[in-house]
Amino acid sequence: MEIQKFSHSATALAHPNIAFIKYWGNRDDALRLPANGSISMNLEGLDTRTRVHFDGSLRLDELQIDGVPTGGESLERVKRVLDEVRRLAVMQVFATVDSQNNFPLGVGIASSASGFAALALSASGAVGIDMDESSLSRLARLGSGSACRSIPGGFVEWVTGTGDLDSFAASIAPQGYWDLQDCIVLLSSEPKTIGSSLGNKLAGTSPFQASRVADTPRRLSICRKSILDRDFNAFATIVEEDSNLMHSVMRTSCPPLFYWLPESLTVMQAVRVARAAGLHACYTIDAGPNVHIICEALVSGDVVKLVENLPGVREVRLAKAGGPARLVDNSAQA
Repeated sequence: MEIQKFSHSATALAHPNIAFIKYWGNRDDALRLPANGSISMNLEGLDTRTRVHFDGSLRLDELQIDGVPTGGESLERVKRVLDEVRRLAVMQVFATVDSQNNFPLGVGIASSASGFAALALSASGAVGIDMDESSLSRLARLGSGSACRSIPGGFVEWVTGTGDLDSFAASIAPQGYWDLQDCIVLLSSEPKTIGSSLGNKLAGTSPFQASRVADTPRRLSICRKSILDRDFNAFATIVEEDSNLMHSVMRTSCPPLFYWLPESLTVMQAVRVARAAGLHACYTIDAGPNVHIICEALVSGDVVKLVENLPGVREVRLAKAGGPARLVDNSAQA
């Protein structure tokens, strides 16, 4: 890591990711060290663009998300990343952060992942710190655990590590390795009442969490191999199993978290019936009601036809595997 010329501002773009093997629960909440490893795919076409500007005239950090001034917990999480950047750069200058998204926030499409990945890269770039990919991944993790997976590109694995220095994400296969597509079935755009950060803290209250975590190495191994082998049948089985396990933990936490809608179950069942009939598609759901249908790109049109007229379906968005977080022109528009 090198400190280069201080440019005051920088803009970065990052994609959300969909987890095939889920991150849920921390063994260290402050550092967001995960209870288990996870595997995901970045989502091309969905992005967060974040501009960070360090300004010596400011007395506090300021945050704007999609044009709305934002404080509270969101600002505190942003400050955690900015404080680490200031520590690394040996400076004490406050910043304005302007973050813009082209997809709904807080509905289970990993907006915090792309948001904090873009923040980590733009903040470090603005002060001239040249960080390698693993260091950027660790920095993004301080704001949101899943954000560490949005730093590398393509198909990504986040290892638990033994502590802060070795808990980061890296690509296991590049963006174009397997032509998978995420058909995101939007059932609701309403922000969830209990966000992922709090939900992760509740994971340990479920009697199922310990067994889910203990079994994760098996699921990781199967998922990793299925991606490298492009074995859709093995992939589909383990992805749905892992999603169901995480939501079982959520529903048995204290208090319980019920993210699914009745329409979520309808979509999931339609996918299972279609796969039994030969369609290469499977479902997974993050912390929200919207269903991610993962399929081979050749059959994405069939998937859209399968679900677009089901009850409650408002929109289906398509996303292939996306690239890594990257710096962009400060003058570019989101």
